[in-house]
Amino acid sequence: MRVPRADPKAAYEQLRAAHLNAVRASLEDHVTRLEWPRQRIERYRTERLRSLLAFARERSPFHAARMGDIDPATATVNDLARLPVMVKREARDEWDRIVTTPDIDGAGAERVLAQQGWFSYTSTRLQVFSSGGSSGVRGVYVWDWAQFVTLACLAWRWQTRAERVSGSDGRPARLAVLEAGEPPHASTPLFDIATGPSMQTVVIPAAAPFDQVLRAVADARPTHLVGYASVIGRLARAAIAGELAIRPVRVSTNSEPLSEEDRDAINTAWGAPVHNLWGSTEIGVQAVGCGHGDGLHICEDEVILERVDAAGRAVAPDEPAARTLATGLSGLTFPFIRYDLGDEVTLLPGRCACGSSMQRVAGVVGRHDDDFRYGDRMVPASAFRHVLGTDPLISEYQVRQTEGGADVLVVGSPDVPAVASALASSVRQYGFVNPDISVSVVEQIPRHASTGKLMRFIALSG
Repeated sequence: MRVPRADPKAAYEQLRAAHLNAVRASLEDHVTRLEWPRQRIERYRTERLRSLLAFARERSPFHAARMGDIDPATATVNDLARLPVMVKREARDEWDRIVTTPDIDGAGAERVLAQQGWFSYTSTRLQVFSSGGSSGVRGVYVWDWAQFVTLACLAWRWQTRAERVSGSDGRPARLAVLEAGEPPHASTPLFDIATGPSMQTVVIPAAAPFDQVLRAVADARPTHLVGYASVIGRLARAAIAGELAIRPVRVSTNSEPLSEEDRDAINTAWGAPVHNLWGSTEIGVQAVGCGHGDGLHICEDEVILERVDAAGRAVAPDEPAARTLATGLSGLTFPFIRYDLGDEVTLLPGRCACGSSMQRVAGVVGRHDDDFRYGDRMVPASAFRHVLGTDPLISEYQVRQTEGGADVLVVGSPDVPAVASALASSVRQYGFVNPDISVSVVEQIPRHASTGKLMRFIALSG
């Protein structure tokens, strides 16, 4: 007698239900933190940092070797400058020396990604994700149970606070989630969250052909939207053109820079508060917009950001920074300490009109070579990243724009025809009838001569 095979999605949802209850319970604490004065934020952050450093020293050979004579028991935020910068290549090559639990290693994480039929938890309640990120080096990441709870609260506490202030938190609501929609991206689990018992969610894969996305959103009739900034911007323009009849009361954007063009379209279409989010799979959530004042509030209770120049030296609040280093205080299973995000951020002076004392950053500049323009068509980096960044046989990639498409360099051993076909299919969604995509396997991708950084997307000059 054949035993029926368990539905992996159903099994995942059973445990996820418990996880989401933990998120909703923890939101109470996280919403309260938004009212903390500076002194309390800084005191709490220092204690969290000391805990992280002590744990990482004991359990992670990689971090123990980096810490030198730093005493975790007395360390302060300023002491982080004594540590070397952690880069994405190290997070890949030193995986087994970074992870702090014997429950999983790099090979085991890859097996989870290869074997799971849907998002899943390991037997010890770990979640494994992969992403191409912003540097072109494929990364594999593991979040533990408590870390996900914290990151979900960081992503949603500003919206929850705003709903409570307005008195609308108990009303029936429907959230349309425009994220990756499938493994191995972390975006879907992180943003597919009903923050209250009166909210329902519907996941709509953002990478689907736009006409399908448009129909799905129309059918969902959402009161709230969350998803990739470029997709929600395009939905807003469709609404302005009379092609989409929805009236969301709140909009949350993430995963891509929110352009002024998209923000203006959202405001024109719906006039809804926008909560923009700056995050990464490594750290989780770095900053979130309150929907009231300018910029994004840094999650200072759970993240430490250091703005540095090209040589790695700290810069003053009013000086430009070449890059941003981040330390995620909730990431105990796979710690990221002084990790180079590669993004450029500018601090905003003064206190936000919303009343929170958490510092703000302006819209994240990031890298300027993300999106390609072909005449009046624009192809976002996500069209390439979705294919290249999640292929386990590709460890690094670079996309070079051509007149009719792109030349792609990859390091690894992928199925080249399959990758080229998948890229062409992805790019067609943005108006290309017959994109010219070539994929070449190389031993090494040239890097910037002085910084050693990888330029992941190279646009045509002029």
